[in-house]
Amino acid sequence: MSKTDNNGAPRHHLKRASTPGKATVLAIGKAFPSQLIPQELLVEGYFRDTKCEDVSIKEKLERLCKTTTVKTRYTVMSREVLDKYPELATEGASTIKQRLEIANPAVVEMALEASLACIRQWGRPAIDITHIIYVSSSEIRLPGGDLHLATQLGLKNDVNRVMLYFLGCYGGVTGLRVAKDIAENNPGSRVLLTTSETTILGYRPPNKARPYDLVGAALFGDGAAAVIIGADPIPIVESPFMELNYAVQQFLPGTQSVIDGHLSEEGINFKLGRDLPQKIEDNIEEFCRKLMSKAGLTEFNDLFWAVHPGGPAILNRLENTLKLNNGKLECSRRALMDYGNVSSNTIFYVMEYMREELMKREGGEEWGLALAFGPGITFEGILLRSL
Repeated sequence: MSKTDNNGAPRHHLKRASTPGKATVLAIGKAFPSQLIPQELLVEGYFRDTKCEDVSIKEKLERLCKTTTVKTRYTVMSREVLDKYPELATEGASTIKQRLEIANPAVVEMALEASLACIRQWGRPAIDITHIIYVSSSEIRLPGGDLHLATQLGLKNDVNRVMLYFLGCYGGVTGLRVAKDIAENNPGSRVLLTTSETTILGYRPPNKARPYDLVGAALFGDGAAAVIIGADPIPIVESPFMELNYAVQQFLPGTQSVIDGHLSEEGINFKLGRDLPQKIEDNIEEFCRKLMSKAGLTEFNDLFWAVHPGGPAILNRLENTLKLNNGKLECSRRALMDYGNVSSNTIFYVMEYMREELMKREGGEEWGLALAFGPGITFEGILLRSL
């Protein structure tokens, strides 16, 4: 079902030494379902599959697809899935059981492939993993995907497991924060953090009463990512490329309804307030300065930026508000173009592109920020240090 990027980047000499006791990113991997959809083909396929003949809705989706800047996306949904479950394209059908039959195994399969790619790059055996953090807003079951993944990877039965469910787009950075705390408080530990998402739970026919469904259809994709986090990397054996220096989470009081999601018999329904980009713009500078102050940093353009690309409007507003130079958000824009918004996974696609860019630039920026935003409205941020 899935195809994998094993991220076999060559080992390289450290440009900077890691700080003793600080968590570092030791390896990164990603995986995707086999269905690749070029953005220019999405609208015709979506309307054909859902048998929708409303021309006005179709024209609106065509406009949205152009404004998202997305070029390609991967999806679990396919012609074969709809042939088996035609009710998924039927308005109002009770389909949560069918959706979970598809989503539960699909997200673990992608998480497994991303984790295997990450472990290969790390270069140590899987049984050396001491902790696993599993992030997803796309499955519901007990036991959860964390146990299924640990079992399929052949991890020891005393591996410490943490599940982070239904955090949405900021879940990947939350996972990094939790992994950082574990790694720094358990000497010698190695934490596998994996994220995996599919849009199956929210797939439904277009309907004028649900305008945000069109935004989702134009913007979101499926996939998985994995990183291994640990402090005090073993020389020669391990090759850290980023240090997780300091982490902050905060929510904006009174904004709980701006991003609203509800699970029903028909799947998951999202509503997104039009004021989301403005809320982020109004609060982002103070949040960034709180992170930067821990390293005595004051200039935004002295940093590298790994920002979750929730959509082009958020990136544009952040860029304008902080007066960032052209190209500072290029890795975020590139991830959005290549994969769409893949919820919790996307920050790792951005970080992988950022690793490539920093390796090209001799003496590039030492400090950077990883940022993500989601329901709450919640801000997650990590002060990064390039190694």
